[in-house]
Amino acid sequence: MILAIDVDYREDSALAAGVLFRNWTDEKPESVVYSTINKVADYQPGQFYKREMPCILQLINDHNLSPTVIVIDGFVSLGHDAKPGLGMHLYQALDKKIPIVGVAKKAFKDSKAESEVYRGKSEKPLYVTAIGIEESQAIELVASMHGKHRFPTLLKQVDRECRQGPKKS
Repeated sequence: MILAIDVDYREDSALAAGVLFRNWTDEKPESVVYSTINKVADYQPGQFYKREMPCILQLINDHNLSPTVIVIDGFVSLGHDAKPGLGMHLYQALDKKIPIVGVAKKAFKDSKAESEVYRGKSEKPLYVTAIGIEESQAIELVASMHGKHRFPTLLKQVDRECRQGPKKS
């Protein structure tokens, strides 16, 4: 199962959402999971992972998830120097057992042109980085994801899910 995850921050808490799907080309998820994180670290410039990673790990632990790949909103490595980003820190926290694919909407300073993925008719790329899987393969997989537009359907859904939260019944 592939897990796409995103986190939305509120005043003093956060909501993490995960969309689980079997194939990169899937239009709809198998399931959607949520975790509320009550204590969130303050944002520290250049150390975003210290805020986001505990939220991701809580979602994985709360739901006893064992994904084959995790897709994050952000970078695995940063720039030409490949400095560790959120994805690299997450990969290490998971004992280097689960490949991480980072999909970012905006370039990081010195983002490699090879990491750019153009989807649909968009003239703005997504930036794909990876660890535990060849970056070229990760780029192909993200390019193959369902959706006619720049941002794949399921990644758009996980972004919406973390902002809106579970539907009230």
